[in-house]
Amino acid sequence: MAAVSITTQFLRRPLMTGAVAASSRRLARAMTHRIGLEQARLAVELGPGTGVFTDALLRLLPADARLVSIELNPRLAAHLAATRRDPRLTVVNGAAAELAQAAGGPVDAIVSGLPWTVMPARERDRSLDAVGDGLAPGGRFTTFAYLHAAWTPPGRRLADGLRDRFGLVERGPVVWPNVPPAFVYRARSPRPTASGAHRAESSAAENTRLDAGK
Repeated sequence: MAAVSITTQFLRRPLMTGAVAASSRRLARAMTHRIGLEQARLAVELGPGTGVFTDALLRLLPADARLVSIELNPRLAAHLAATRRDPRLTVVNGAAAELAQAAGGPVDAIVSGLPWTVMPARERDRSLDAVGDGLAPGGRFTTFAYLHAAWTPPGRRLADGLRDRFGLVERGPVVWPNVPPAFVYRARSPRPTASGAHRAESSAAENTRLDAGK
C-alpha cells in the first residue's frame, strides 16, 4: 500500500486529521509511559493517524492483550490496518464517541491522538464522556496538547473538560523535539461523566412527564 502522509491528510481534511505532522517517537514514549500497559488486557487508541503511538503501544502490551485503534479518517484507518499485521490489533474506522461499542468491555488504558482543539464542542464533549465511561476502575487515559495552543480558548476548554471528568489530571513536561512542541496530560479516577448525568436527568424528566400525563 502506498505511503500515507499525515501532512497530506491534514491539507485534505484539516478538521478530521488535525495534526500537521506525525507525532515524534519521543512524544509516543511520553504518551505510553507509566500507564500500566505492561499489565493491560485491553487498550484503546483514539486517532492513531499513521501509527506512531500504535507502534509504541504494541511494544509494551502483553502478548495476549488487545489493542483497538479507532480512526475517523478512512484512508488513515485503511493504511494502519494494511501496514500493521499484529494479531492483537483491531482497526476501527469510526468516531471516538463509539469507543464502548468498538472496545466491547472495560478498557485498562486509553491513549488519544485526537485533535481536541479543532473538534466541534459537542463532538469533543461526547468523546471525553466516552473515555470516562469506557475506562475500567483504575484505568488510565493519556492525551497530548500542542504547546502553542494550550492557552487558547479551545486549549483551556480541553483542560477544563479533563478536570471535570477525572479526579486526577497531571501535565507532563514539554516534548520540545516534537513538531510542534507538545505536552502530555495523564488522567485517572474518572468521575461519573456528563453523558451519564444527562442520561439520568433525561430519564427522570421523561418519567416526570409520563407521571404528569396519567
